[in-house]
Amino acid sequence: MTFWIVTGTMALAIGLLLARVLIRARSTAEAPAAYDLRLYQQQLRDVDKDLARGIIPSSDAERVRTEISRRILAADAALRRYRDGDAQPRLISWITGAAMVGFLLVGTFMLYTNLGAPGYADFGLKTRLEQARARANARPTQAQMEAAAPIQTRPEVQETYLTLVAQLRDAAAQRPDDAKGQALLARHEARLGNLTAAYQAKARQIALIGDLATGDDFIEQAELMIIAAGGLVSSDAEHVLRKALDLNPGHGMARYYWGLMMGQFGRPDLAVDIWRDTLAAGPAGARWTIAIQAQIQDMAQRAGQEYTPIEPGSALRGPDATDVDAAADLTPEQRQRMIQAMVTSLSDRLATEGGSAQEWGQLIVALSVLKQSDDARAVLNEAYARFPENTEARAQIDAAAAQAGLSQ
Repeated sequence: MTFWIVTGTMALAIGLLLARVLIRARSTAEAPAAYDLRLYQQQLRDVDKDLARGIIPSSDAERVRTEISRRILAADAALRRYRDGDAQPRLISWITGAAMVGFLLVGTFMLYTNLGAPGYADFGLKTRLEQARARANARPTQAQMEAAAPIQTRPEVQETYLTLVAQLRDAAAQRPDDAKGQALLARHEARLGNLTAAYQAKARQIALIGDLATGDDFIEQAELMIIAAGGLVSSDAEHVLRKALDLNPGHGMARYYWGLMMGQFGRPDLAVDIWRDTLAAGPAGARWTIAIQAQIQDMAQRAGQEYTPIEPGSALRGPDATDVDAAADLTPEQRQRMIQAMVTSLSDRLATEGGSAQEWGQLIVALSVLKQSDDARAVLNEAYARFPENTEARAQIDAAAAQAGLSQ
């Protein structure tokens, strides 16, 4: 209530001040009639002095007095009209001033109601960070999120397919140590919209394969959990996402969901930073790239940041056509050494840190340009091993292999 009293008083004071200026608007310069009036009065005094000294006869003095007096009356009337403001009607000025005060009061209230946050205190950065941490710690459980999530429409499938999935469930239950059976069950449960059963089967598969689980395995489980929770990231899903990022820090889908989680905590600033880097790493057309492009503008607005669109893949490191063109002025030996150094740098980074499918494809093409076909084929096999079940990534690798003249 104090806020409204203070802002209302300020708006009223400003409105009254503007109305007062409008109603009493006058030129600060002296009116021309005032100068004329002083001049005629001085002339009248000069006539009396000239008559007393005998410079002019009394008849001429009387005639001059009459003319000056007529001019004094005209100047006085003009001065009164100026002071009364006949060019600015007083009634209209009062009406306009009152309308201005009302507009400021009502307009201020409506503007703040639409754009402001009524009832919120002035939160400093430290307070907002503490609240974000509190929201993260107070998240509902995965089960609670699923119970509160909107009911999703189940896909229409044939009865025979339902029978086959039921048989698959029985087979998986009879062979709980079969990792492939659990993976197959997770995939088909997801197709039926049984997301909880799907991510539980995926979790059992990951537990069975142990250290052989990849980042794609963990992100598949996390994504099923997030979709089942209505798009919210629970602490359980966060734990699975963290495992995916530990195995592959550059995993695009994991980074997308990590940024989404930060936005849900109340840290849109961190979400935008993560998504910017993920977009810059590309590749264009990937699921996570499209998802980020659709949401990053709103996320940046929540963070109070200006967002400039980023070209997916703009931050990829390694030799490309531009780098090769830049070496045109070098000798063949120098150009070969420069390209070889860039290829070696990219190869070492992918081997130690991992990378996107587009980067692996870039390395394959670069090695083929250097006529290192055996190395290119070895990198191709390694790239396929890195993305065993990722159809989007394998499609990009296939395109690079075709460009390099290689086949799997």
